[in-house]
Amino acid sequence: MSSVPRFPDAVDPSAVGTYQATAKAGGGYVWDEVLEYRVWCHPENGAPDEADGNDYFMPFATYEDALQFARATPGSEEPLALIRQREYISEEEPGDYRHVKDVRVAEWPVEYLLRPRRAPNTISDFLSPNSPPNRLDILRGLVRRDS
Repeated sequence: MSSVPRFPDAVDPSAVGTYQATAKAGGGYVWDEVLEYRVWCHPENGAPDEADGNDYFMPFATYEDALQFARATPGSEEPLALIRQREYISEEEPGDYRHVKDVRVAEWPVEYLLRPRRAPNTISDFLSPNSPPNRLDILRGLVRRDS
């Protein structure tokens, strides 16, 4: 059996399945909380037709449960993480970063959760003129600027 990466469980398991289907896609560079894991199902590709022929998702509190469902369900995608960002980094133009203090909900590839969670100084360290040449190393948890 292959090793499954350990990703955090949903912050509030009782709320799983109550979030809107629409969400931002990717972006923001940092994350605060996992709300749920989603497996999108496509009846046109063999998934059970549970939404009158429309695509739909099944929500899960854990990555492990979502992955098990995805592997067992024809016509499904790999799990995605629905995350909440309380603050994030916007990049409207390449290299033009800005700190946004607003709540954002987005679907992310679960691999993005391998980045450390946003800490109090993550964004300020990233935006600092003294950040390392590859400032993405801060988000990867490889470098921390000393204040």
